[in-house]
Amino acid sequence: MKKQKDIFTSDIAFTPTIKALQEQYGSRKAYAQMESKRGWQEELSPPIIDFVEKRDSFYMGTSNQQGQPYIQHRGGAPGFLKVMDPKTLAFADFSGNQQYISVGNLSENPRSFIFLMDYPSRTRVKIWGEAHVEFKDKALMESLAVNGYSANVERAIIFKIKAVDVNCPQHIVQRYTSDEIDQMVIPLKERIKELENELNKLK
Repeated sequence: MKKQKDIFTSDIAFTPTIKALQEQYGSRKAYAQMESKRGWQEELSPPIIDFVEKRDSFYMGTSNQQGQPYIQHRGGAPGFLKVMDPKTLAFADFSGNQQYISVGNLSENPRSFIFLMDYPSRTRVKIWGEAHVEFKDKALMESLAVNGYSANVERAIIFKIKAVDVNCPQHIVQRYTSDEIDQMVIPLKERIKELENELNKLK
């Protein structure tokens, strides 16, 4: 999405150095066309909202003032990453190993990144933005708690969206959870049972 003349939402990732590399290796023309015609979104569309609400995990990237990056896995029941509105995500931060690296990084540098993956459909969504940690708003923290999950909510993390990109499925290997596999084999088990019943009738 074009924001104003010659400035695009994707500039959050495509810095002048990166655009120069794209030019050098032959991909700049295609990305320039993407910028002028479609571009990246500045908020979540309905299909991406649905995608986010079904995820049971994601990765969040932060960095400190010196630029040292850190990636942390976040997991929970589907829907634990809450869509507050098309430009805001939030989730409960549970008690863990008490390293506080992400929390510390965000206190110095609010710029952050969320990476979501769905292996069965080979879909990945990248979200750039800024995040802050909320320690005092108990009502907000309680609203982000996951039903049936007993972990203690220590704080909330609020993520303000600046750019959204949906990547191509290239090089993503399909993987399935045990629950997904169980659902996939139900028809097979039912068919096996039918065939066994038919065999028993022939005996």
